[in-house]
Order: sequence, then C-alpha cells, then structure tokens
Amino acid sequence: MLLRPTKKSLSRAPQTIGVYLFKNRREILYIGKSVNLKARLLSHLENAHYDAKERAIIEGATHVQTLTAPSEFQALILESKLIQKHRPRFNKIWRDDKSYLYIKITAKDAYPKVLLTRKENDGYSRYFGPFSSIRTAETLLREIRKVIPFCTAKTVGRHPLRRPDRQRRGSEPRLQRASGCFYSKIGLCNPCPSEVEKLKVESEKKKLRALYRRNIRRVARILQGNTGSVVRGLYRELKILSRQERFEEAIILRNRILAFEQLVSERIGLDKEHGGVGSDPATGEARQRRPATALRALLLPYFPRLPESLLRIECYDISNTGGREATAGMVVATRGQVDKSQYRKFRMKNPRLRSDFDMLAETLTRRFRNKWTKPDLLVVDGGKPQVRTVLETLGGLGIAVPVVGLAKNPDRLVLGTPALPTKRPSFHDAGFNLLRLLRDEAHRFSKKYHTSLRDSKLRR
Repeated sequence: MLLRPTKKSLSRAPQTIGVYLFKNRREILYIGKSVNLKARLLSHLENAHYDAKERAIIEGATHVQTLTAPSEFQALILESKLIQKHRPRFNKIWRDDKSYLYIKITAKDAYPKVLLTRKENDGYSRYFGPFSSIRTAETLLREIRKVIPFCTAKTVGRHPLRRPDRQRRGSEPRLQRASGCFYSKIGLCNPCPSEVEKLKVESEKKKLRALYRRNIRRVARILQGNTGSVVRGLYRELKILSRQERFEEAIILRNRILAFEQLVSERIGLDKEHGGVGSDPATGEARQRRPATALRALLLPYFPRLPESLLRIECYDISNTGGREATAGMVVATRGQVDKSQYRKFRMKNPRLRSDFDMLAETLTRRFRNKWTKPDLLVVDGGKPQVRTVLETLGGLGIAVPVVGLAKNPDRLVLGTPALPTKRPSFHDAGFNLLRLLRDEAHRFSKKYHTSLRDSKLRR
C-alpha cells in the first residue's frame, strides 16, 4: 500500500504487523517495523513536531510504502534485509560509535558459533542484520535456540577452534558467556561441541559434528526468512523417530516444532509499541492484496462458489472461566486487512449456557439479527465440533456463508463441507497466515473483554 505522509492518508494504513518505508523519488529515507503500522506511522507524524530527525523524514518523503507480515518475527527479518540492502541514511540512529549490530555465524569453524558482533565482515563468517539493538537480537536468538540448539561459546573446552579475531577487547558483544555442558543439559546446545570432542570413537564424533553443522544451516535459513524448508525438515525427522518408536525423542522434537510454529506466526515481544514477507518492496501494493487473493485460491477447491473477492472475513472466538462472564469476540478483515472499526464484542445473555458451542450459537444468532454487512467467509477458532456448530446455526437461520475452522497443535484448517476435511497449508501461504492472524486477534479481543468483566465483578 502506498500512502502520502499526511495524517489523512496515513490513517488508512493497516492496523497490523509489518514494515514501512519512507521514500522519495531518489531514495529510501527510513525503514521501520511495527506491530501496528497505522499507530506507528501516525506517531512519526506527531513526533515531527518535536524531533528534528522525524521532521526531516516527513518533509523529505513523498510517499510511504507499507508491507504487511504474518508475524513480528517475519517483520523483523524483512526489516533487517531491507536495511542491509538499501542502507537508508536516517536509519543511522541504529549505529553506535563503531558499526551496525549483526548476528554472526562463524562458518569456517569446525563447530560454527552464533554470536552478536559489531564487526561487519571478517572475510569468512556469515552475517545477518543489521538489528536495532542488542536486546532485539538477543531475544531473536533466544527464541530460535529453543527450536534449533546451537553453541554460543567461542571455544570448545580450553582450546579455540581457530585463532580469535584480531580486534579490541570488548568490541564484540556476546549473547551468553555459556558453558556448553550446562546448556546441553537444558537442550539449548545439542549436540554440545565440548561433549563431542571428548568422544574417543572417531566415527561417532564425525556423525555428531555433521548433526551440529546441520543445525547451524537451519539457523541460517531461519535468519534468511526461509522457514518453510526448516519446518519440512523437522517434520521429516519426526516421522523417522515415530517409525523407529523413539517416542521420547519424538515428543521433544514435536514440542520444538510447535515452538517454531509459534515463533513464525505470533508476536514475540520484540516491538515496544502496542496498538507476506517475501519479494522486493517495489511490489508492495500487490502484496497488500495478496493475502485475500491467496486465501481464495486456497479455499476455492472446497468452496467452488466462493465470491470473486473476499471483501469481508469475520472470525469468532469464545472466552469464559467455567462458564462465568462468558464473552465472544468478532474480528473483521476488510480486503485482506485487519479492520478494527468493524470489531464487535458480545456478552452472553442466556445464563443457562454452559458449553462453548451453545455460546457460539447464541453469538452467531445475535450477529445475524443485526443488519451488518454479510461476510464472504466466516472463520471460527476451533476444530470440527466448532465448525459443525456454526454450520448448524447458520442452517437454522437460513444463511449460506462458507465456513472454516482453525484448529491448533499443529495449526490446520477444518473446512465446512459435509465431510469436514482438514488441510495443513504451507507456513508461507499468505492466505493461511491471514486466517491465523485473525484467529489470534479474535482470541486476544474476546479474552480482553472477558478479563475486564471478570475483574470488574471482583472489584464490586
């Protein structure tokens, strides 16, 4: 989406996660990310009244481009890649008195390490970034390490694997001053280089060294934004472990996969603000239309009469504590973008309702009694029981709307056709990620209302 740097134009920015670029005809002036693009862009405009740098960005830009992303993680990766490619002059606030902050993989080591560094290029390591702060990069690596274990110590045992960099002491910040043995016990360094080097059998040592280097290649792919190949590889391993009846290892790997799915699809606390990563930013306007278009292509084989354009998508979630203070949230995407002006919240009126299914039926009945715009697609947080409830309720109301459910662990679609088939699209599918975003937003919205009602009751 292309906008002008004015309040009226920036107010049309999507209220979702993404990256934004302040540009003029000659150059890109500034690149940033936010969990709420509209709020962040408007804050730039407001801050221009007080801050010289912000004023220079606003006055120098002829337009602003926004690129939505399915998660904060994806937005962070895209932001760092674009900054590294374009080097906008107003992003120099991200520099200290030395250089940009990068994540470094010591590729030539027998056991490559993953470190933070201010040194941009030593000739043989791989660099990812730049990143806005040590806190941001540390948080990112900490989350990745929960999924793909790796070592952050610069040496194995007492002996360096190669000569250390010739640089001033303290010039390269370290993520952790780690003991390989300690972190191997909690699953963050596996296989542990220090433990591998103690082995006497050379063939076993060689096998574990190759396994460690494979982990490092996966870390590099994640930092490049190539999450699809990583998750496919993890699922292949899971199938092998299951066939070999190595169930304890399979459970550990399954939990890592679930953590990975959460990492690439949800907010991970990198952005202090509240309120489809892929191709070149020049295609940004087309990218804004991509989620709804991709979603239609994903669902069309199951819903042949799906509208040509999914202008309005509604998603529902129920929240309660033991049936008390029960609420429902309806969130809306208009033309593939979250539209908070259309959100609606419901408080259950029937005190005899005890199940989420009855609450869902009441919510939908009340919603369709209102003369609100009819949705082109209805989404519910849940699996086959929830989808069946929605279909029965709509049938009783004489309303025909395509219905899909979004089940968890792992995330998958439940399609509202007679057989209720399930489908697990790729993590790079923009349509699937749009539904996941709406599901998470509906859960947040309904839970917030439920919590406010519960807390209000406790205060009385």
